[in-house]
Amino acid sequence: MGLTIQPLRSTALFAAMSLAVLSNATLAEDGEVADTPALPLIRSNMIGAYGPWLSDKVLTDGPGQLSFRTGKWKSLDEWRRTARARVWECMAPVDLGGQPDVRVEETYEFDGLHIERLSWQLPVGPRTEAVFLKPAHAKGRLPGILALHDHGGNKFLGWRKIARIDDKPWPLIASHQENYYEGKAWANEIAKQGYAVLVHDTFPFASRRVRVSDVPEQVRQKGVDPEPSDAEGIKQYNAFAAAHEHIMAKSLISAGTTWPGIYVVEDQRALDVLCARPDVDASRIGCGGLSGGGLRTVFLGGLDDRIRCAVAVGFMTTWREFLLDKCFTHTWMAYVPLLPRDLDFPEILSLRAPAATMVLNCTEDALYTVPEMRRADTMLRDIFEKGGASEAYQCNFYSGGHKFDAEMQKDAFEWFDRHLKASN
Repeated sequence: MGLTIQPLRSTALFAAMSLAVLSNATLAEDGEVADTPALPLIRSNMIGAYGPWLSDKVLTDGPGQLSFRTGKWKSLDEWRRTARARVWECMAPVDLGGQPDVRVEETYEFDGLHIERLSWQLPVGPRTEAVFLKPAHAKGRLPGILALHDHGGNKFLGWRKIARIDDKPWPLIASHQENYYEGKAWANEIAKQGYAVLVHDTFPFASRRVRVSDVPEQVRQKGVDPEPSDAEGIKQYNAFAAAHEHIMAKSLISAGTTWPGIYVVEDQRALDVLCARPDVDASRIGCGGLSGGGLRTVFLGGLDDRIRCAVAVGFMTTWREFLLDKCFTHTWMAYVPLLPRDLDFPEILSLRAPAATMVLNCTEDALYTVPEMRRADTMLRDIFEKGGASEAYQCNFYSGGHKFDAEMQKDAFEWFDRHLKASN
């Protein structure tokens, strides 16, 4: 039997039905509008009506099950063992072997610095390229910095984003550093302050990037594998890499691992390289970086005790912020399935307490909201205070957008000096 659709009998009934829809009311049998309790208004968020439910009922607003803020643990040490084990379990780290064999590709001096171009081969993928910098003619063991490059929507570049090895950088490098770092190569700047600095490409950037020629045609997105002089080709590559992020994330999960499960391990192998050098004091090691480098600092600083001092720049917020408002602005590299109900995002970094920890935020950074950045700060501050280490944590807010400018670099370098040079 077919369905016959009857025309509306009057414009009055149509208006009543429209009013019912708009006001969450229902129609009585006689066509009049009957009042019913109004549904709660849903503020705009990433997933509409499901957002408040996931935020309030699934994630919840209170401390996660493994948060030090619950008061279940008597000491930071006792808590750290349990919470770190859970982070590693959720990350599902891959095996990338032990300390890699390093090949020195080139050695020279530039701008008052001793420069070494390095590379090493991990068990999978192309050779990792890196650069090591320290003051020319420096003697003895220096405090070390593992400088972590950003994401910046640019996977064609890696370590070159934050270092310079000659006075003729690629135009793309100069533009990137001007945009995010006030024209400075911050790895060089801190090396000049008396540090041994290692900057490496991490998965999947620069030397460790996915080549367009190695993926199926249907996912290439008109991408190409460009030469450094091909500005348009680099744009095409980065567009491909951006579109490829969700494919990468789904593939990693299908393999039983996660994005942090790879890059954190790669960063640890680079840390092995830095700590093994005879000109580096492995007891005085720091790490830091902007944006994606800040994200990497959260994980590496939170999980590896060799990092005595950590500075996370431009990457601090809460899982609630990602859930409701800002996941669309961020890389898939940030997410660890199942972890949010155990630890909030800032608490990954707090796993390093009572070791020195600095967070630098900008109040006009479009990647975050100020309320959630401040809520993250409160979480970190509470944990350090409850652990008896309030002096080891500092959070600064600056005007402006997403950046690590000269003022912020100065504050970060002073923090490194305070905690890595005091024992010198």
